[in-house]
Amino acid sequence: MPAKIIDGKKVAEKFLNEVNKKIKESKEKPGLAIVLAGNNPASEIYVNFKEKKAKEVGLYFERYNLEENVSQNELLKLIDNLNQSRKIHGMIVQLPLPKHIDEKLVVDAILPHKDADGFTPVNLGNLVNDDNRLVPATARACLELIKSTGEKIEGKNTVVVGRSTIVGKPVALLLLQENATVTICHSKTKNLAEFTKNADILVVAVGKPKLIKKDMVKKGAIVIDVGINKTPSGIIGDVDFENVKEVAGYITPVPGGVGPMTIAMLLDNTLNAMEMGRGFLR
Repeated sequence: MPAKIIDGKKVAEKFLNEVNKKIKESKEKPGLAIVLAGNNPASEIYVNFKEKKAKEVGLYFERYNLEENVSQNELLKLIDNLNQSRKIHGMIVQLPLPKHIDEKLVVDAILPHKDADGFTPVNLGNLVNDDNRLVPATARACLELIKSTGEKIEGKNTVVVGRSTIVGKPVALLLLQENATVTICHSKTKNLAEFTKNADILVVAVGKPKLIKKDMVKKGAIVIDVGINKTPSGIIGDVDFENVKEVAGYITPVPGGVGPMTIAMLLDNTLNAMEMGRGFLR
């Protein structure tokens, strides 16, 4: 029996409706700023989606488009201004940045309570300590999509393929909080299929088109595909969707799976950031 498709757009809409409801009930309007530096077409499309959804749910929104040759000091000055702004509660600096910019330095410059992406060392450290204040949005999206299946997470064998600080590591930590048994695989893992075939829950985030084949997936597994790979035939994931869906129990499509949910988590993070920041900007 083919897998049930996890509709990221549908699940995301439920969260966005809740965000919209909270904003309407709030005495203060949450503000989100997005900084886009350079001429990355994919980033431009993604930021457009974020802006569209932010305005739909009622956030105050500011967008800054910077040239490819923007200096690091100019970018850091803008971040400092947004850190001090009373209108802005959450901030996103769209990655990747131009090659001459130090990404770590830029991310570190964002005040932790305004970090809508959840990428600052403080927020990642909070996650390690089971303090989920502002969780990396894509990792949070993966967990919520898994939960949307209604399947139990506790005690399940879970494999995360990928170890980035944006997705892999945070997803692993979130699943540990849910009492799953977690294995992290990466580019140096030998015999990857031996691990993935035993996973009740499989999260793949490596950026390699169709890396995960049908014979690498356990029958009935939940498969979350975070990959976004451009090919001549369109955007595809890290999972061989058409074949893997024949054995998986649940699977996310690409596009239409993790992407829409990530945006919903970013906007919800902005709401959480407003709550966190109330004591800082009085």
